[in-house]
Amino acid sequence: MTLIPLITALAGGRRSAPEPAGAAAYARHGYDSGAGHRPVAAMLAIGLPAALVVAVALSPMIIDDKPTTETPPWTTIWLPESKPPEPKEAKPQPKQPTEAVITATKSPLPPLTPDAPTGTVDPPYVPPAGTGTGPMVIVESAPPPAPPLMLAKLDPKYAGVFQPDYPAREQRAEIEGVVRVRVLIGTDGHVKAVELVSGDNASFFEATKRRALSKWRFKPATRGGVAEESWKEMTVRFEIKNA
Repeated sequence: MTLIPLITALAGGRRSAPEPAGAAAYARHGYDSGAGHRPVAAMLAIGLPAALVVAVALSPMIIDDKPTTETPPWTTIWLPESKPPEPKEAKPQPKQPTEAVITATKSPLPPLTPDAPTGTVDPPYVPPAGTGTGPMVIVESAPPPAPPLMLAKLDPKYAGVFQPDYPAREQRAEIEGVVRVRVLIGTDGHVKAVELVSGDNASFFEATKRRALSKWRFKPATRGGVAEESWKEMTVRFEIKNA
C-alpha cells in the first residue's frame, strides 16, 4: 500500500511548470514535443496503482503457524475406573419380645362369703414412763425465775445532811436552780460515782457532787436478800429562803 503514493508522486512530477501568458499563444500554433506522451503517462499513473491494489487484495494471507512439539510437556495419568459401591446387606431386625399372657388358674379354696369375719391389728405396746422397762427420757426443767430487784433507797438517818451547801456566789446574786444527777450506790450504801443528767449551773453540780460522795447514804438494792450495786437518779433544788 505504500507504493501508491510513491507512484502518484512520480507521475505528477513529469508535469511542466505553467507557461507564461506570451508563450501560450506560441504553443497553440507551434510544435510541442511532449504532447504525444501525455495520455500514456496519465494511463500509467491511474492504471498502475489500481493494478497494485487488485494484486494486494487477491494475494493470499500468510499465516505463520507456531511450531508444534512431538511430545507434550506433561505426563498423562489414567485413573482406574471406579466401581459402584456394593449394596449393603440388610441386617436382620431383632425380634420383638412377645407379651406373656398369664391366665389365672382356679383356686382350690372356696370363695369368701360376704359376711366373712375381718381381723384388726393392735398397735405396738409402749410401757409407761417410770416403770423401768421403757427407754429413759430426760426432761430438763426450766430454771426458776430470778427474784425481782429491790431498788436502793435513801437512808432516813442521813436525810438531814442531804441538801448540799449553797454556792456563795450564786447565793449573793440570788440565783436559784435545779440539778439532776445519777449516782452509783455500792453494796455498803455509799455513793461511788456521780454523773450529771441535767442542770443549768456548773456550781450547783459541783456542790451536789461533793455532798453525794461525802454525806449521802443509801440502803443498797437487793435481789433475793443479797445486796447489789445499782444506779439511781436524784434531784437537788437550790432555793433561797427568806428569813
